[in-house]
Amino acid sequence: MDWECCWSYGEISPEQCPYIGEGEEDLCQSHRRRVVEKCVDCPRFKNDLARMKEMGFPLADVIPYILSEFQEHKAQMGTVLGFLNSKNREFRFLREVGLVLQTSLNLDEVLSVAMTAITAGKGFGMNRAFLLMTDKERQNIKGYLGVGPKDYEEAWRTWDDIGRSKFTLKEMAKNFQKTKLSSEKVKFHDILEQLTVPLSDQGHIFNRALKGKKPILVENALNNPELDRGLARILGVDTFLIMPLISRNRRIGIIIADNCITHKPITLQDMQSLETFAFPVAFALERASLYERLQEEVEKQKLANLKLREQQTLIVKMEKMALVGKITSSIAHSIRNPLMVIGGFARTLLKGTAEKDERRAHLELIVRETKQLEEVLAEVLSYSESLHPVLDLWDVNELVVNSLDELAPALEEAGMHAVRHLSPELPMVRMDYKQIDYCVRAIVSTSLSAMERGGTLKVETLTEGDEVLIRISDDAPPLSESALEALTTPFFVTQQMGEGVGLSLCKTILERHGSNFSVATRPEGGNSYTITLAIRKENP
Repeated sequence: MDWECCWSYGEISPEQCPYIGEGEEDLCQSHRRRVVEKCVDCPRFKNDLARMKEMGFPLADVIPYILSEFQEHKAQMGTVLGFLNSKNREFRFLREVGLVLQTSLNLDEVLSVAMTAITAGKGFGMNRAFLLMTDKERQNIKGYLGVGPKDYEEAWRTWDDIGRSKFTLKEMAKNFQKTKLSSEKVKFHDILEQLTVPLSDQGHIFNRALKGKKPILVENALNNPELDRGLARILGVDTFLIMPLISRNRRIGIIIADNCITHKPITLQDMQSLETFAFPVAFALERASLYERLQEEVEKQKLANLKLREQQTLIVKMEKMALVGKITSSIAHSIRNPLMVIGGFARTLLKGTAEKDERRAHLELIVRETKQLEEVLAEVLSYSESLHPVLDLWDVNELVVNSLDELAPALEEAGMHAVRHLSPELPMVRMDYKQIDYCVRAIVSTSLSAMERGGTLKVETLTEGDEVLIRISDDAPPLSESALEALTTPFFVTQQMGEGVGLSLCKTILERHGSNFSVATRPEGGNSYTITLAIRKENP
């Protein structure tokens, strides 16, 4: 019998069957496979079956039933195979993403992997995704990051770039974190700002998704009476998916995904796949957020420890200074009365001594040396008193003006010129007026002793943050590091400025105030002395 189809031949040449395509040549030698894969669907075979029926072949009426059943089962197997292949790809994809999410402690890396997986064609292929995170301190859920194109032009450009790249999903996420994450955080800022919802608003669809721990597919959003239409207008789409992120009963946030460009329907399988993906994302986000907070706490603890060590050092130093102050105070008080008696008698004798009396020179020397000792004694007593400041609210500008007015004769005598730059809007500062006045005087005296006649002294007040600054700048020769250290050490002798407790006492006074004193050389020449006074919260 001369059949139209090749089903009756064990082996054929490629020219005998036009339905065997390139790469399928092996079917020419495999009779069984050729019949199953090609002949059952071949129109020539159907013609042969019709001829069989016309010729009265006994199986001509049965074979079509068998073929129909076979083709139905074949179609079902194809569907099942497609489903299994889809699930296999999804499993490999989730495994790849899961490995990254399980090992990453970096919040930006987790965000990059998660959002890339949702929007990339090699992932779930959604057009756009928004991540909203819960803020437990402010008791709301707020927009954190949006990813995706804003219009058709950007979409086609982005997808064309992705289509030409050979990046894996992991490589795409790394590239996204490196090149686009910062810009994406800004791109959807206008939308993210409007996606803040209080956690107490239990009727809002975001909180309903979190409470139910199930995804919600929103369709026909602009005409849905149970949904806030403003949300659809903000997103600019009528259909979107809300996926809650829950980790161990903790509400981490939600993901909103849509197909704003392609308008491709969001299927049940899309929802199930994203729901499977949501758990590791929520866990990774929680872990990365906790790690980030832990790092912040560690940094705070480091700063606190550093501050504590500085305070311990300061306390030890203050204890030593207090001991020195106690000893010097005791010695000064013991010396003061005899010294006053010596000075008083010397001045009395000097008044009653004639100008030509040869003893007058000795008396003048006693009076002069006694006066010097009294000045040193006054400084020593001031040092002792500085350990116990009396704090009250004072106007810093008023203090500076009064101090400079009283120092005017000394400035004039030294041939110096003082320039004032006082900020008109200084807040009141809690301080010991007498002690800060002493500091200003001591600094001016120190500068005068180092400056040449005719120099200029600049005195200014200003605010920096929560502090008020009194800065006194001179045009004296720059101080060396050893001189700077010597100036803040009690009774340390400097070649330029002699000895005393002036600036060291300033430093002690300000430390007792909880404030700061610094000395620095200026790039343009001269030295700058800065008193930093903290503005206390209790200040009006």
